[in-house]
Amino acid sequence: MKTIKKFGKTFGLAALLSVTALASAEAHVTFLDREATQESTILATLQVPHGCDGKATTEVRVKLPEGFVLAKPQPKAGWELEVIKGDYQKTYDNHGDKVKTGAIEVRWKNGNLSDDFYDTFVIQGKVSGVEAGTSLAFPVTQMCGDTVQTWDQVAKEGGDAHGMKSPAPLLKVVAGEDHGHDHDDMAGMDMAGMAGMGGAAPAGETVKAGDLEISGGFAKAMLPGQPVGGGFFTVKNNGQTDDRLVSVSSPAAGEVQIHEMVTKDNVMRMRQLKDGIAIAAGETVKLEPGNLHLMFQKVKTPFKQGDTVPVTLTFEKAGKVDLVLQVLSARGN
Repeated sequence: MKTIKKFGKTFGLAALLSVTALASAEAHVTFLDREATQESTILATLQVPHGCDGKATTEVRVKLPEGFVLAKPQPKAGWELEVIKGDYQKTYDNHGDKVKTGAIEVRWKNGNLSDDFYDTFVIQGKVSGVEAGTSLAFPVTQMCGDTVQTWDQVAKEGGDAHGMKSPAPLLKVVAGEDHGHDHDDMAGMDMAGMAGMGGAAPAGETVKAGDLEISGGFAKAMLPGQPVGGGFFTVKNNGQTDDRLVSVSSPAAGEVQIHEMVTKDNVMRMRQLKDGIAIAAGETVKLEPGNLHLMFQKVKTPFKQGDTVPVTLTFEKAGKVDLVLQVLSARGN
């Protein structure tokens, strides 16, 4: 059988034709799983199969419908994350707390997804207050530099969406026997600054390096197969000289980045701090959910509650410091 080589891999011709047929059938942005149970917390995974007329995708914007609440997007390596907050039309329950506002739009920006490749964009959220049989539409704007492709068409009730040129991704809500049970404790990296769920970590072993004290180190449990994890700790500078955390590494991940999360005017932005974090003399800097944090990329084995994650912190003046992070639940307790 004739074979074709591409991107360093060898595919059988029949397999390649099957992949091509699948790509043609799913040429628009869709959900990996297109059903969700009532009152369940899910990972809504959007599939982006191609760019815009051959151009690389540089930004993906997703509007979140009413009934998909407490949303927390998964960060992606090489992309900036921006979350727009606003008011819900209804009030929702979050473990006894009444919630009236939250994320209403998510934007992954300044990335570079070649037209030759496929990728997914994930948002954790709760399907709440939605009747079974309802389809929730998630309008998507795909940007490729100056070229914009919108996926926002929704068929009228009873209509057929297959003939639409730019259909919005749909999530069908179905009934379930235990639809009142919420599984958000299994929800990967908790971006608690967005949902008010930042849990305090128990104090861990304190490590000293020169004038620095590093304490309270912890990471959060991840879903199996999830590529991104979060890490946190506190640094106190007892000296009279400024220092700086310049890099972090770990054998548990292919790369560890230092990130900052800031919310201003109901817009949350997360960015990598390539210059590290300044630790001023006499000051204490806390890496915590919703603020400064470590992001573990290309995690080799998902972090599980009860495990530990070794990291090496490199400071400008104090040098290298080994620290062990305790893995807590996904909610940080």
